[in-house]
Amino acid sequence: MQEIISVNQLNKTFHQHHAVKNLSFSVMKGDVYGFLGPNGAGKSTTIRMLLSLIKPTSGTITFFGNKLDKNKKYLRHIGCIIEKPDFYLYLSAKKNLEIFGNMFSNNISSKRIMEMIELVGLNGREHDKVKTYSHGMKQRLGIAQSLLHDPELIILDEPTTGLDPQGIIDIRNLILTLKNDFNKTIFLSSHILHEIELIANRMIILNKGEKVIEGDVKELLGHNDLIIEIELADAQSALQIFTAGKFENQIIHSNTSLIQMKGSKNDIPAISKLLSENKQEVFSITYKRTLEEMFLKLTQQHAAADKN
Repeated sequence: MQEIISVNQLNKTFHQHHAVKNLSFSVMKGDVYGFLGPNGAGKSTTIRMLLSLIKPTSGTITFFGNKLDKNKKYLRHIGCIIEKPDFYLYLSAKKNLEIFGNMFSNNISSKRIMEMIELVGLNGREHDKVKTYSHGMKQRLGIAQSLLHDPELIILDEPTTGLDPQGIIDIRNLILTLKNDFNKTIFLSSHILHEIELIANRMIILNKGEKVIEGDVKELLGHNDLIIEIELADAQSALQIFTAGKFENQIIHSNTSLIQMKGSKNDIPAISKLLSENKQEVFSITYKRTLEEMFLKLTQQHAAADKN
């Protein structure tokens, strides 16, 4: 499978701040690659290095098998939205795309512009001034703009930030359409684990500029490495039942009303049956994945550090 992006030992230092530290990862053709981390993890800094907006302190970036150097010809195969797209608000969506299209040597046709407007669901509003657009519509117009030159790789930096639930769904469906119907490779930056889980096939988690974990989303977010939480009327009584049976070594925490244990999704029916047979009053049985727990801790630690 073709390697679209290869990053090797990438570093970026701003004075005394080490924003990105020895970062290595790869994106393969056809991936929706989730670039995940709490705010301030180094995601935007990395993307700016990928796009040659800032220069790495050290390390290498390779696109399509070619090292990114002073000749930035490979960037023509990339479409991107960094943070939020900017437009001439007093002009129509179509006119904005025409102006952007004129920047390309092959002069993007009016037909191509209308095809992209239709693809992102803005047909019928193409002649309206952009200042009348909602935030979600501007995001979709930004994606249309990034697609005009038919890039192989699309880089999206937090494309759902500030959107309402319907806007998030619209962007999510559009990304899946680009992958499934147009065979695009998507590099998707986000600080929301659930968003990445729904649309990405591979992912990396960053924290404080460093790689925490990378791999296949289904494997990383599987059902065999869970933290199961049981809320009960009398957790101490239930704890005695568990410690006398096969779940003894899976208990990780308990108090008067809650028991936490390691396990898999397949353990839950057996746990429920055991509690029912012993007439325990159960209020809820829920689970979360250890990766999710780890990501939440990273996010909380980062937020706490910002306050101090």
